[in-house]
Amino acid sequence: MNTLGLVGAGNIGEALIRGVLSSQLYSPADVMASDVRPERLDYIAREYGIKTTQDNLELVNHASVLILCVKPQQIARMLDGISGKISAETLVISIAAGITTTYLIKRLGDIQIIRAMPNTPVMVDEGATALYSATARKEGLDHAIRLFSAVGKAIVVDREELIDAVTAVSGSGPAYFFLLMEEMVTAALELNIPADIAEALIFQTARGAGVLVNQAYARGESPAELRRKVTSPRGTTEAAIHVFLERDFGGTIFAGIKRARDRSIELSREVEQGN
Repeated sequence: MNTLGLVGAGNIGEALIRGVLSSQLYSPADVMASDVRPERLDYIAREYGIKTTQDNLELVNHASVLILCVKPQQIARMLDGISGKISAETLVISIAAGITTTYLIKRLGDIQIIRAMPNTPVMVDEGATALYSATARKEGLDHAIRLFSAVGKAIVVDREELIDAVTAVSGSGPAYFFLLMEEMVTAALELNIPADIAEALIFQTARGAGVLVNQAYARGESPAELRRKVTSPRGTTEAAIHVFLERDFGGTIFAGIKRARDRSIELSREVEQGN
């Protein structure tokens, strides 16, 4: 597992490249990335000193660990180009949302496959990634854990269907927090707070809340316990939370997350039915 190849050099691919290099899991000479955009490859090569190519077969021949960093809608065409060309000893890790390991095995054959679901905070080395090992040996799974631990926290799940739920919870999760921030800014403007002040306050509030969350997690406290600590009885925070709960805040959140989980499953069916 001494050479790494990434099919796709977008934001997540770049984050993984940066993470494995900074953690010294790989040297630049041992990493290669492919992409359909030559200008993107030029940037990646200049920034990180790794090898790049537009030829996925060249990448496959280079890599003992192959990470598929492509969108689910693009994966079928990509697999067409490398099917039957991957060594049985190669470890393949897919981060394509909704794409099952059963489908990957059908297309690629009897090889080591791991399905991973990282989220966008891997771009700042604070990602949350869930891993499911379909056919990988223990050393392959251990290596995948090291790879994704270089850009945040990696957790292994023992059932593949949980990956669809993880996609909905943590994979899409950062956007939910951003939506809350967006709506808080809108509310602040309605309350006549100037836009620049509203954004400054809410961005800093989010940052500070994140620090408190990190400290609470280290102490083993739950989100509910943390919320109770910052909610004074009969105070302003409690007043707002009562309104949120009266309007089924929890039910709305669950409905959205469940819909995201279901969409992950639908993506898999769409890809499989198209092939």
